[in-house]
Amino acid sequence: VQLQASGGGLVHSGGSLRLSCTVSGRTFTANTIGWYRQAPGKRREQVATIGVGGTTNYAASVKGRFTISRGSANKEAYLQMNSLKPEDTAVYYCNQVFSLLPWGQGTQVTVSS
Repeated sequence: VQLQASGGGLVHSGGSLRLSCTVSGRTFTANTIGWYRQAPGKRREQVATIGVGGTTNYAASVKGRFTISRGSANKEAYLQMNSLKPEDTAVYYCNQVFSLLPWGQGTQVTVSS
């Protein structure tokens, strides 16, 4: 089982990015999916989750700016990030929320001021 996040990059403050996450070796079926991030020197934090039925939750710091979604094949998850801020700079990861899989490499997001 492998998680692969992609879509990160360098953007200016106020810009947008769309992150993608693909799981190989299984599907996300019947599992809540989460996007997480870890900034240098900080602990990994959960930024958004989406349940099996599509219910979403967001950290206060990203609410209104980020949108999480999941693919119809249940092998993909996405994070649309708008109005990016320098404090959003981090490595972003995806994983199941209640039954963690081995963490993938993540994708670097850097927001310049």
